[in-house]
Amino acid sequence: MVGSEYLWPGRLHERLHISTRQYARIVRDWVTSIGLEATAYGTHSMRRTKVTQIYKKTGNLRAVQLLLGHTKMDSTVRYLGVELEDALAISEAIEI
Repeated sequence: MVGSEYLWPGRLHERLHISTRQYARIVRDWVTSIGLEATAYGTHSMRRTKVTQIYKKTGNLRAVQLLLGHTKMDSTVRYLGVELEDALAISEAIEI
C-alpha cells in the first residue's frame, strides 16, 4: 500500500475511507460470526482492550499514550484506570 491509500476504502466516490458507522457494522458482523454477543463488543472496547494489554505486558505508559494519541499523560492514566498498586508493582519490578 502507498501511504495515502486507505486499508478499507469507502463505497462512495466522495468518501476516501469507510465511515465510523460502516466500521462499527463490520465489527458487529465479525463478532456475531464467531458466536459472541454483538452488544458486548464495539469499536471502542476493542481499542481500549488492545492498549490495556500493551500496558499490562510492557508497563510502558508513554507508548500507550502515543498509540492513543493523547497529549496528556493524565488522560492516558485515567483512560486505562491505572491504580497506585499498578504503579508500585511496576516500580518494584525495575531494579536500578
